[in-house]
Amino acid sequence: MKVIDQTQIDAVLDFDSLRIALQKGFAQQFTMPKRHVYELDKTDTNHDAFAVLPAWNEQVIGVKAFTYFPSNTDSEYASLYSKIMLFSRAHGEPLALVDGTRVTLWRTAVVSALASYYLSRKDSQHLVFFGSGNLAEYMVRAHLSVRDFKCVTLIGRNQDKVAVLHNSLQRAFTDIEFVIGQSCEKVIKSADVISCATGSPTPLFKGGWLKPGTHVDLIGNHRCDSRECDSVTIAQSKVYVDSKENVLAEAGELLIPISEGVFDEANISGELAELAKKNNYERKCESDITVFKSVGTALSDLITAHYIYKSLKNE
Repeated sequence: MKVIDQTQIDAVLDFDSLRIALQKGFAQQFTMPKRHVYELDKTDTNHDAFAVLPAWNEQVIGVKAFTYFPSNTDSEYASLYSKIMLFSRAHGEPLALVDGTRVTLWRTAVVSALASYYLSRKDSQHLVFFGSGNLAEYMVRAHLSVRDFKCVTLIGRNQDKVAVLHNSLQRAFTDIEFVIGQSCEKVIKSADVISCATGSPTPLFKGGWLKPGTHVDLIGNHRCDSRECDSVTIAQSKVYVDSKENVLAEAGELLIPISEGVFDEANISGELAELAKKNNYERKCESDITVFKSVGTALSDLITAHYIYKSLKNE
């Protein structure tokens, strides 16, 4: 059985190849039972959690287990630890133990970009990104791989981290303008794509600020009582999700508008697997506002870990 670490993962992955692998994987037959997320403390001030995500397809069986301790950011420990076990579908033998933390960064960003590939306007020029954590640079780079943005506005709570992110991206993409901004009507109204990867419990912008044709990407929140966008955004948008079952169990972005009576789960336009099977540009009207809400899926972990395993095996 192979043990695959972060260095090996980074050596074999790139955004374009992984996007193609995820598209093919989501388009194929798979089984993905509901993921299980367990709160380890029931107090309002502690959000420590443990999760188990199983999935399998015709080639492999996989399960990701992870711990999420958000308060670890104040110590020498990481907030997220994760491992993925891969087994052969043919005979059930263990194939690999893969670093799930690094896989999560890559697959989260590329799933987000894959949805944008199907949903955002092809002529999108301005990306507004909310977030400054470990996922931030992966997210921006993934979105840059599917659209020719001319300007990227970075918005984050931690200004020191935003500055580091800005400098890293500007050095890597000298032909794109990167600016540090704030959430306000002028910035949001100028955005063609808005991507949010934060731990914010409350909306990051007002839905009334969005211009026609904007694509909104929401991947930061996994709690029923929190949300990165308001009900106005959801009510006026064509909404797509990575997994209806998971999103409707965990995501306040949809659950709160549903409880308010301004949205219904029947109004969800589709899942990522449906988009992947069609594998076509999904936007029918350039003025539509689209939303993609993702909470993460075991299938994306399975596809990414298997792609890494095959790439290393073939070296």
